[in-house]
Amino acid sequence: MARAVPEGQGPKRDAGFTLIELMISLLLFALIAVAGVALVDSVLGVQGRTEARLDRLTQLQRAMLVVSGDLEQVAGGDISGGGGAIAFSRTAPGVGGVPVTVRYALARGVLVRDAGGGPQAVLRGVEGVRWRFWQGGWAERWPAGDPADWPQAVELEVTLAGQPAGSIRRVVTLPVRARSVS
Repeated sequence: MARAVPEGQGPKRDAGFTLIELMISLLLFALIAVAGVALVDSVLGVQGRTEARLDRLTQLQRAMLVVSGDLEQVAGGDISGGGGAIAFSRTAPGVGGVPVTVRYALARGVLVRDAGGGPQAVLRGVEGVRWRFWQGGWAERWPAGDPADWPQAVELEVTLAGQPAGSIRRVVTLPVRARSVS
């Protein structure tokens, strides 16, 4: 004989998930996963752009350091230039030796330095270069008048191509020129 089961003690009908509940939970999980992937992709993109800008900044700092180092060691020789090129003599204090002629010019988008050992690329991605000379006012060319005159400072303005575009300016105070005793 079959026993009667008291009400409420039979098999439970809500013991699992329905198909709709499973589909909704999978959809929510997929949305969270897509959002996570988009976030990671965004972070990696920002990191890549930041690294590229830091590399460019390092290149600019290195170039300005080389130019400043050369100009701070200008020897008693002549300085000539203007526009996109400059030439001068420099020495290495304490090392001795003869002065070396250094030239800077722009060649096909590259600031090039030639110190007698062949041209060296100082900075790539350059759209324009301008050298100016200070002696009571800015002169676009040097020598501006009397060849015996000596500028007090030299300005380099570099116009950058690409991103980030813009220009960078460096002013270097020159050492006082030694005067010969007559």
